[in-house]
Formats: sequence, structure tokens, C-alpha cells
Amino acid sequence: MEILKCEGVRKVYGTGENQVTALNGIDLSVSKGEFVAIVGASGSGKSTLLHILGSVDKPTEGKVMIEGTDLSKLNQTQAAIFRRRKVGLVYQFYNLIPTLTVRKNILMPLALDRKKPNQEYFQKIVSSLGIADRLEALPNQLSGGQQQRAAIARSLIYRPALLLADEPTGNLDQKNSKEIIDILKLAGRNLEQTILLITHDEKVALEAQRIITIEDGRIISDERRR
Repeated sequence: MEILKCEGVRKVYGTGENQVTALNGIDLSVSKGEFVAIVGASGSGKSTLLHILGSVDKPTEGKVMIEGTDLSKLNQTQAAIFRRRKVGLVYQFYNLIPTLTVRKNILMPLALDRKKPNQEYFQKIVSSLGIADRLEALPNQLSGGQQQRAAIARSLIYRPALLLADEPTGNLDQKNSKEIIDILKLAGRNLEQTILLITHDEKVALEAQRIITIEDGRIISDERRR
């Protein structure tokens, strides 16, 4: 089942002599449950692609469909709601609210919609991520790895169509990095989660089922590993 489809996606910044083409004709299809790594040098366009897939930005040309929704047709408010409900975002820096407990941070997307959590699913997430005993702690009482686990739990609480992870191990040591990647793989298997991971770390990319390489705003290779 196709979750994500990009057709001829271009992104151009500036005008005239200052014009920069960040993406130049991206065609991409991702199926439900795939774990895909997107790699490329700094300035290759991979972060721009992530922002467009996360409905944070819009392409200059082309179409992006997530679960049949054309992101280009969403206004700013609709895009924010879609992002909260359908796209889980995990960043290098955890973006947890420092004054809220881990529990409240995880449940924040639901609280914004005044929805009650499915307690069984909530417990499944926090148990899988190994933070069930840290729910009443504040973020500054957690290690870096635990904070990233909480951020991943928050991104999964709405059962998003797509989980976008932007250098999620970039602020972690080798041990915690491996644990976070193992957790993402576990989420893919146990929760049937579709994951797009942006990374410059070759070892991290090799953990994915599929590696897409971007250079100068174009996909230059798309390797299915297993």
C-alpha cells in the first residue's frame, strides 16, 4: 500500500541571479511499513525534502501525496493540523517542553485536539521505548537517549501515516545512537510504522531497508537492501 508519492517536486528559493534550486524533479514512492534512509551531503536538498514532506514548506512545482491527501492544497492551518495528526517529526534536538512531564510531552499532540489517548496504545509505546518508568520526570531529568525516546513516543502517539526523523542520532553517543535506530526499527515492525530517516551517517543508513541518495536536488540512487 502506497503511503507517500512525490511527482516532479521542485523547490526554488529566491529570484533572478539569487535563485537557488534546492530540489529539481523528485519522483518518489514509499509503501506502508518501509524504513527508508535518505542520505546526501550538506546542501544536497535532503532537509528541504523533509520539510516539504512534513508540510512545513510547499514545493514550487510538483505534487506530494500522503495517504491520498495533496499537501499543496492545504492552507497554513490545515497543514498544521495534518502535520500534527499524520506526520510524526523527530529532530536531532528533542524539542521537548521543559516545564512538562514526559507523559504530558508525549500526549501533547492529542491534548491540542482535546482527544483522550488510547491507554493500551500509549503503554505499548512507552514500554517499547523503555521509558515507562520515567513518565513523571521532567526532560532535564533524563539522559539524551531518554529524551530522544520521549520525542519518538510523542511522534508516534497519533499513529501517523509517516514518521520523519531528521538526524535523530546526531546529538547522541554511539551506544545511544544504536539504541535509537533499533527503536525505530522496532516501531516499524511492531506498529507497522512507515519511517523516513535523514542522516549523513553511513552506519545509520545501512540499518534501513532502502537507501535513497540525493545530490544537487535530485535522486541519484535508490537501493533496496532487503
